[in-house]
Amino acid sequence: MDETLEALLALAPLDALPRTGWIQRGVAAPESVAGHLAGTALLALALAPRVEPALDVDRCLALAVVHDAPEALTGDLPRGARERLPEGAKAAAEEAAARAVLAPLSPVALARFHEVEAGETREARLVRLCDRLALGVRLVAYLRAGQRGLDEFAHGIEALDCREFPPAAEMRDTLLDAITRQG
Repeated sequence: MDETLEALLALAPLDALPRTGWIQRGVAAPESVAGHLAGTALLALALAPRVEPALDVDRCLALAVVHDAPEALTGDLPRGARERLPEGAKAAAEEAAARAVLAPLSPVALARFHEVEAGETREARLVRLCDRLALGVRLVAYLRAGQRGLDEFAHGIEALDCREFPPAAEMRDTLLDAITRQG
C-alpha cells in the first residue's frame, strides 16, 4: 500500500497545476489539470450513455480520469512548446510519467492511459472528444465571466469531427451556439 500512497501523492499536484493555454491567453485564474480531468469525466458520464451502440460507461470514466495524469510530472505543455519538441519526445515523456504515477496505482490505471492514448476503442475516441469538449465548456464559462481573446479555442471546438458520436456532435453545436451568443 505504500506504493499506492506514493502514487496518489505524486498525482496530487494536478489539483494546483493550471492549464497553461488559458494562462497564455490572459485568464487570471485558470482551471487546474485536475479540474479539467473532472470536467472530461463529467462530459463522458453525460454523453457515453447516449451513444448507440452502447459504450462501456465505466471504462469511459476511467479513461477520462487518467488521460492527463502524467502532467503531474511533465506539467501542462502548451501547444507552442509541444510543436518545438523533437518528434516523439512528448509521447516518450508522458509514457515515462504514466509508468511512474499510474503503474503503482494499478495495472488498470496504466492500461486505461495506454488505451486513451492509442485511441483505438470507441470508448477512447469518445473520451478524446470529451477532452476537447471540456475545453469548450470551460471556454463558455470564461466568456460568460467577461474574458475575451479566446477565439482560437472556439475555432478548435468548431473543427472537432464528432460524426462517430451524435451526442458529442450535439454538445459541440450547443457549445458553439453558446460561444456565438457570448461573442
